[in-house]
Amino acid sequence: MVDISFSHVTKHYERSAFPALDDIHIFFADHETTAIIGASGSGKSTLLQLINGLLRPSSGAVHLFGTPIDYQHITLLRRSIGYVVQGTGLFPHLTVKENISLLGKITQWDKRTLHGRIEELMTLVELPSHFVTRYPHELSGGEQQRVGFCRALFLNPRILLLDEAFGALDAITKQEVHKEFLRLKPLKTTTILVTHDVREALKLAEHIIVLHEGRIIQHGTVEEVRKNPESSITKKLFEAQLS
Repeated sequence: MVDISFSHVTKHYERSAFPALDDIHIFFADHETTAIIGASGSGKSTLLQLINGLLRPSSGAVHLFGTPIDYQHITLLRRSIGYVVQGTGLFPHLTVKENISLLGKITQWDKRTLHGRIEELMTLVELPSHFVTRYPHELSGGEQQRVGFCRALFLNPRILLLDEAFGALDAITKQEVHKEFLRLKPLKTTTILVTHDVREALKLAEHIIVLHEGRIIQHGTVEEVRKNPESSITKKLFEAQLS
């Protein structure tokens, strides 16, 4: 069973002459990371929001775990999906512990299980245990992003969506958080990484999809796309950042 697939999905926004996504038909690799790259406005974030059920296709269907998304029960489905955005999206009035355990409380985990999961995740991303009582403003950007990952992974999701998750970090912090992300690989989560950073895509992903004006113009393994660009657009995208 494929975790994520798109069946001829098109998405139109009101007052837009062109579709944000146009006839997207693809299967995403299970248990690996796929990077979505492309210029601003190419449809990258729209694609993620369709996976998470924040948007509905204008036509076609998004399938999760082998069946079309059931929008009547989307809240339940989202418990299988972790979502990390640029800037972490942490609640400033909640402590680290409260931010991480938010979904556990909503799903009524008992206190002992809740605390055990918090400890497990903080150890995984190498956050000191005494950070549990701190607030987001008391953390560095990298530490905040680690907390964001802990929250996204709390319910052990089968899918992890990263929307420019590392984009707001300085270069040194980004390198540190990249290392933490790679430590998560053994979890075998199907991960979709939206990024404008080609180097980041090459470092973190096994597969790459290149979007241009709402269409997939190339997809394949990282090595296939890097070594054999199929269009001048893909070639320029790589040359601009790797030269």
